[in-house]
Amino acid sequence: MNNPKAQKLIKKILDDLDHAGIITNTLVEDLKLLRPYAVEEKLPVVAKALRLTYEHLEENYTFDIPIPEDEPIEGEEEEFSTQEFSADESLMYLINLIKNAENPMNIEEIREYNEALQAYED
Repeated sequence: MNNPKAQKLIKKILDDLDHAGIITNTLVEDLKLLRPYAVEEKLPVVAKALRLTYEHLEENYTFDIPIPEDEPIEGEEEEFSTQEFSADESLMYLINLIKNAENPMNIEEIREYNEALQAYED
């Protein structure tokens, strides 16, 4: 995302996550403020990720989506790791992908997060 205000908001979100972890009400508000910048920059995958993420946080009070695994086994669909993971780290990873959304590989990983968020059942 290229807008300086969006970059500043992303930095705030990452700093907050790094220092205090997931504080749902603050984080949801910041993600909602960030989403219009993604729409403005014509980044529909990012806008969707932000919406799905804040809806997930509102419902679950945590980010229960692991970081996608790097390399799928040939012939199998990509799976999300079932190993222990940190909600804070996974969310920070997603926000960093969004920060550099012009990278096509990042967009692919954001799509994987979107799929996992849509498939999530508690």
